[in-house]
Amino acid sequence: MSVTTQWIDVKADDGTFGAYLAIPHTGKGPGIVLLQEIFGVNEHIRSVAEQYAADGYVVLVPDLFWRSGAHIELIYDEAGWKRAVELMQATDFAKAQSDIALTVAALKARPELDGKLAVIGYCFGGMLAYNTAANGLVDAAIAYYGGGIQNQLQRAGDINVPLLMHFGGADSHIPMAAVQSIAERFEDNDEVEVHIYPGAEHGFNCSHRASYNQRAAAEAHGNSLTFLSDNL
Repeated sequence: MSVTTQWIDVKADDGTFGAYLAIPHTGKGPGIVLLQEIFGVNEHIRSVAEQYAADGYVVLVPDLFWRSGAHIELIYDEAGWKRAVELMQATDFAKAQSDIALTVAALKARPELDGKLAVIGYCFGGMLAYNTAANGLVDAAIAYYGGGIQNQLQRAGDINVPLLMHFGGADSHIPMAAVQSIAERFEDNDEVEVHIYPGAEHGFNCSHRASYNQRAAAEAHGNSLTFLSDNL
């Protein structure tokens, strides 16, 4: 195998949660804390972690829904969507951010980590990645279609690390007006990039969804790898 994977435990004040670890074949590399969609650390998110590990990064993915049930995995059908929204609404965002901080610390303590550390988040995780950058926990951040970022622009001044945001030009969950407000807020910050992929829907990176857009996913991944190479 080109990468090795395992679940590890991370201790929090109110319990212990799992985190999915993917290590490149070299056995070491810069770090990525990868943050899930609202569907849990499912097959898709694990495959994304393994993809970045194949690219040479040590990746750790916290199970952010653990207080509702360990290792919840949902698929992209009607029942999955319904349960995913319930889980998101039940999430204490302050505790989720605390879990992310603990995950960052756990990755920094790993002997495989060699270099700086970034956060990458998708959808729900994209918004959390934005806040993780604002909290000063990482050296760089990437947010894929981060819903709600437009409502947290008061935190823009707290972001002092390179930030890359990907949005679909045909996202039915994030209006282009919202994306424009984000781009305008950061237009004077040379360390912040906003990429818009024409015709791409919400979740365009996920090959398990009907909204998957191969071209947008490939372009965004290439842009992300360049960004990581430049900043880690």
